[in-house]
Amino acid sequence: MVVSRRGVSGIAALVAGLAVTRAKAAETAAKTHRVAMQVSTNDAGVFDLALSNAVNLAREYGEAAEEVEVEIVAYGPGLHMVRADTSPAKARIHSVTESVPGIVLSACGNTIAAMEHAEGRKLELLPGVGVVRAGAVRLVALQEAGWSYLRV
Repeated sequence: MVVSRRGVSGIAALVAGLAVTRAKAAETAAKTHRVAMQVSTNDAGVFDLALSNAVNLAREYGEAAEEVEVEIVAYGPGLHMVRADTSPAKARIHSVTESVPGIVLSACGNTIAAMEHAEGRKLELLPGVGVVRAGAVRLVALQEAGWSYLRV
């Protein structure tokens, strides 16, 4: 069988096209959705909305067999939502973080230090809440790493 140059380049283009299509399909199937949310107000309704959004994202992407990671970053007055002594959402936070994988709560270290200084005592956070150095910087870093930002 004799194949012309045109035929060889056409076959090569077809093979390359199939490889790109397969690579894109694999990338799409393996994609993890990453969402960052900010809570910077001492408002239980806002925090409840953030938790509801996180649960809805996990449910929707889970039903589509896709992975999701959500990080809710609390800073400024929003830190009260994750404090052991002031959080009005303790039970809901426990329920969500225990039952929905992929949801992380982070507290701003700068805000913790400022509140500890102002109150003259060490603060205790709710179980499972992590600490980041600076909440605003964490949100910027997540966005620069390709995370989507969802305003609540």
